[in-house]
Amino acid sequence: MPRTVILVALSLVFLLVQTTIIPHLAIVSIVPDLVLIWIVYVAIAYGQVQAMTTGFLLGLLLDVLSSGESMLGLSALTKTLAGFLAGYSYNENKIAQYLSGPQFPLLLIAVSLVHNLLYFLIFLQGSDLRWDETILQFGIPATVYTAAAAVIPMFAFARHYRT
Repeated sequence: MPRTVILVALSLVFLLVQTTIIPHLAIVSIVPDLVLIWIVYVAIAYGQVQAMTTGFLLGLLLDVLSSGESMLGLSALTKTLAGFLAGYSYNENKIAQYLSGPQFPLLLIAVSLVHNLLYFLIFLQGSDLRWDETILQFGIPATVYTAAAAVIPMFAFARHYRT
């Protein structure tokens, strides 16, 4: 199978899991962002352009599927930016090292913080909520939860690349 078909199929699986199963794993309405983990993986493994394309398409699908919970295009914008930022880590010679080491969750933390900051800055425009309180209550906990979830694939890659 061509690489593009596999990436599209896996992207749709991650999108399906994010919208159906992940909401049941909420801790005080905070959920890990499985799609963001996937975008960072794509950035490390395939580069910036592939990650930005994946981020835009999955973000747009998330916006459409959320139907009214967020502004149409907001997730597409923030996930595209996440792919752009994470894509700077692409190094063809160090893919295995980055995916199986602490670089993966650390990169995810940095990208997730920027993603959440931009998302909440735009989403809260015109509301009575203060953005700094929202970042502390939702943005940072979501980043921590997402990074904790990213440890699972990191260990899986570490095991895969060692054998």
